[in-house]
Order: sequence, then structure tokens, then C-alpha cells
Amino acid sequence: MKTKLAIMAIALFTVQAASAQFHIGAKAGANLVKVDGKSFKDEFRYNYHVGGFAEIGLTRDKKLTLQPEVLFNQYSTTLDSSFKSVYENVLSSEQAHVKLNYLTIPILLNYRLIGPIYLQAGPAFSILMDQSRNFLQNGGDAFKKGDFSMIGGAQVRIAKIYLSGRYVVGLANINDIDNKEKWKSQALQLSVGLSL
Repeated sequence: MKTKLAIMAIALFTVQAASAQFHIGAKAGANLVKVDGKSFKDEFRYNYHVGGFAEIGLTRDKKLTLQPEVLFNQYSTTLDSSFKSVYENVLSSEQAHVKLNYLTIPILLNYRLIGPIYLQAGPAFSILMDQSRNFLQNGGDAFKKGDFSMIGGAQVRIAKIYLSGRYVVGLANINDIDNKEKWKSQALQLSVGLSL
């Protein structure tokens, strides 16, 4: 009896999984990034992101879908001259460029607005994989090991091609030196994806 129930449960799960809208894909694009804080220049810098995504249908009419992603994100910024007045251990102006490499996991809810146009919103969790260590004399960690942000944007789907534009606002203070000032990231992301 237990074996029959297990077989029925597996069969039911397989049918559900087969009928569910599930796709995977790859994507890449550009980041326009800025780190807020008086220690950094008030400018956006170009970077990139690359990774993969899955799309899980939540309704039969494909009106709502869940889109988890795994992305390699590169952020960069430039130290402002006021950094020296706050932190006295800057090495030189040549080492004023900072690069941050994150592994980012956005979990987005897609809502089909009309035709191929979807609105996207959701949180993103980032793990700092690598940071520039050349602008602090002690080589210590200047940035926290993780970031939490919210994403809002839109996506257009043309056959298997996904075009998206997003605004990413960091909610966490990523300054790991002290509490003298708060550093928060923000980014505009433009990407092209291909559903496989």
C-alpha cells in the first residue's frame, strides 16, 4: 500500500512538473553603478553582470511568474578627495578606484502588464567575493561581506529573448570600517537574456 502511494505521489509530482511553466536561461548586461557616501564621487560607473535565471509559472495564464537568478555582478566606484578628511589612511590618488565583485541572487516576481511587457520587483541578496584592497594601508576589509537590495524594473519578451531594465537600490550599509558614514549602492541594469 505504501509503495502504491509513493508511486502515485511521484507520478503526480512528475505530471505537475511537466505541466508547470518552467524555463532556464542565460543573461548578460551592463551595470551603471554608484556608491552613495561623501567618500565617493557622485557619479555612475560602467560595469557588467553575467549569469543565469529560471522562470517558474505561478498561474496557468502566465500572468505571474517567479524568476530567481544567480549573477556575477561587478561594481566600481571612485574615491572622492573628501575621503582623506574622513579616513586618513588613503594611499594615493592612483589607488582611488574601487572594484567590488558580488555573487548576487535576485528573487523577482514578474507580472505581465500587457502583451510581452512584464513588471518586475523583488529582493536581491549579494555576497562580496572580492574587493579592491589597495586603497587602505592596512589592507583591511573596507566593505561588508554582503549587501541587501530591492529591485524594480520591466522586462520585454520577444520569443526566447528577454530584454530588461532595472533599478537596484541597496538598503544595507556596506561600510565595514566604522560608523562615521553610511555607504549604500545603487545601480541601473540593462540586460539581454536567452531562454533555453
